Amino acid sequence: MADNNFDVVVIGAGPGGYVAAIRAAQLGLSAAIVEKRETLGGTCLNVGCIPSKALLHTSHMYHAAHDGFAAMGIKASKVGLDLKAMMAYKDGVVGDTVKGVDYLMKKNKITRLLGTGSIPAAGRVTVTGADGKAETIQAGNIIIATGSGVTPLPGVDIDEKQIVSSTGALELPKVPKTMAVIGAGVIGLELGSVWSRLGAEVTVIEFLDHVLPGMDAEISKHMQRTLKKQKIGLKLSSKVTGARKSKTSVTLDVEPVAGGEAAQVKADVVLVAVGRRPYTDGLGLEGLGIEPDKGFIPVDAHFQTKVPGVYAIGDVIGGAMLAHKAEDEGVAVAEIIAGQSGHIDYDAIPGIVYTWPEVAGLGKTEEQLKEAGIEYNVGKFPFTANARARAMGDTDGFVKILADKETDRVLGVHILGPAAGDLIQECVAVMEFGGSAEDIARTCHGHPGLPEAVKEAALDAGGRALHI
Repeated sequence: MADNNFDVVVIGAGPGGYVAAIRAAQLGLSAAIVEKRETLGGTCLNVGCIPSKALLHTSHMYHAAHDGFAAMGIKASKVGLDLKAMMAYKDGVVGDTVKGVDYLMKKNKITRLLGTGSIPAAGRVTVTGADGKAETIQAGNIIIATGSGVTPLPGVDIDEKQIVSSTGALELPKVPKTMAVIGAGVIGLELGSVWSRLGAEVTVIEFLDHVLPGMDAEISKHMQRTLKKQKIGLKLSSKVTGARKSKTSVTLDVEPVAGGEAAQVKADVVLVAVGRRPYTDGLGLEGLGIEPDKGFIPVDAHFQTKVPGVYAIGDVIGGAMLAHKAEDEGVAVAEIIAGQSGHIDYDAIPGIVYTWPEVAGLGKTEEQLKEAGIEYNVGKFPFTANARARAMGDTDGFVKILADKETDRVLGVHILGPAAGDLIQECVAVMEFGGSAEDIARTCHGHPGLPEAVKEAALDAGGRALHI
């Protein structure tokens, strides 16, 4: 192998990109990865999944100590917040995780190239450094894994100080007295929860008439009640048409979606969380003849674009914008390039919201099954009837399993409750193997444990729950 000639070159070192490079190297292919950030891991590890989960955890611990311990007989009368130390903890988590990715690159002998990657032609990748110097390397195969960026909102200009994206919301120097969150999706509710727990008065503004778009409607309705209990304000069916900044606050113009009189929402900090869009800037797609579809790069069933040897995975190809989905696509495409068969069951990819209680969804929602005309049985079990949840003092929520009425095959699972993101993994495995609700119901679950709620919901799908 020459220094500038590789079997696989990956552009983008997020979860999809670096995993694709690792799998390619494991399969005996020479691999290089191009990344413009000085640290690897992409948005997820640097300014997304990992730092947000660190703050979600620490803010949850603070809130529990401040407001929840007394009911359990734990006296914590002088609980205080050291935001600087909390942010340092978050940064430490990010730093350690990024170092782990660096180690994996060295372990797997993957060449790391710092700079912005572009594709002047099939088989070639140009890497341009921050100093403007460029070099072109040869690539037997190219994988585009450049991820996504923040979707802007017309009339609301992000400055990462008063009007922030998710990146700025992870770096606020102090707890704002008031915060307005535009968007009631995963990012908006997670980061809104963080600052609400730390003392901010949070109002969430959503264009649709419900929170968590795309989730099962029953889960969404229950979550709305939970957010209100947590004193997070909701302005649904509302659109933000403009923002005016003063030295100390931002005033948003908010109108009803259906029409009507506009109102103003004033906040110290505004978080714009209306979604993410594929990042394809500077890749040279036009020169390759690749035309994005609604911003996304079109690929075939093997993740290959219309240009032979040029592949794409993750957020840039659409579908669920999830790190674990991108990782699995990275593994699949590396295996395909190596002559193996890579496959992903997109119905068996969980989506998780790390609020508290957590929310997790898998497979089809009730609304989707009804629209498709599929007959199904519903099994539900509330955490109020689960002994472990009662012992923990976390009884909000339920498990819901949707099973085919004729075959009993699990079609969808939706959980709102403690550790929902962990509980749903059992159901992911069952769905991957084409399993039934009866398979879950017949599996022995440890007592007392939160997973028993999953078993009981599966039993209920057959009309025979034991504890309700």
